[in-house]
Amino acid sequence: MNIQNLSAFIHVSETGSFSKAAERLYLTQPAVSKRISALETELDVKLFDRIGKSVQLTEAGIALLPSCRRILAEIEESRRIISNLSGHIGGQLKIGTSHHIGLHRLPPVLSHYKRQYEQVDLDIHFMDSEEAMDAVLKGELEIAVATLPDKPPAELATQIIWHDPLGVVVARKHALAKQKNVTLKNLVQHPAILPSQSTFTRALLERMLGIKTDRLKIAMETNYLETIKTMVSIGLGWSVLPLAMCDKNLVHIDINNARMQRQLGVAWHRERTLSNAAKRLIDVLDEHAD
Repeated sequence: MNIQNLSAFIHVSETGSFSKAAERLYLTQPAVSKRISALETELDVKLFDRIGKSVQLTEAGIALLPSCRRILAEIEESRRIISNLSGHIGGQLKIGTSHHIGLHRLPPVLSHYKRQYEQVDLDIHFMDSEEAMDAVLKGELEIAVATLPDKPPAELATQIIWHDPLGVVVARKHALAKQKNVTLKNLVQHPAILPSQSTFTRALLERMLGIKTDRLKIAMETNYLETIKTMVSIGLGWSVLPLAMCDKNLVHIDINNARMQRQLGVAWHRERTLSNAAKRLIDVLDEHAD
């Protein structure tokens, strides 16, 4: 089977769209359609049902997908092993990172890295930390630079790079900002602006503060910390943010002397042979660890 056809099949199945798959592959939509048609002709089965604008895998497509991913992963693994033998540091390096880390932590790291290894083509994907970890597990990304889970899956190797202290924050004009000795009981009476329940950060703050979701008045949920900061700054509610993000518009409130801290770092699949480019990026990250 043609490798390019298999790659097109995976991208269409993941995006549910021929046009989005074409964007990922830097191809035209007709070119992607041609590759899928060639694969369907070769296998003599229909792989996708095209219903209006919706594209869904057929039973045959569902059966093919795991094997297709395994084939491409093994080919990529072979390429990395051969490339590593030469000691060459170059080629494409696919990494995933959160918007917060990409904005506040990674720029000096990547600047230093690119000066040293100009031949590496960085393919950076911005996504939630949880999605980045999942993409590493699936073999879609080589490494993730993200918020690390408390208990990573056994298949993931992780390395802490930055310790990220968190705190409860409100706007300067918020009622809680003028109150002394704020308790958890006081806090939960006010609306909260928090990351979604599916995030590592939300699980951490609920555990550290001893808050159950059903006790919270959720005014808004978003995984973009910059958006949370803005909404808190204009007085729409309280939140938990990295203390490094606090400025003159926010007040840090100590609740029951709780000490919250996220671990930010790098993760990769234990069974995957890292490219030389990935190994060097991990080294540079370690040089910038706090």
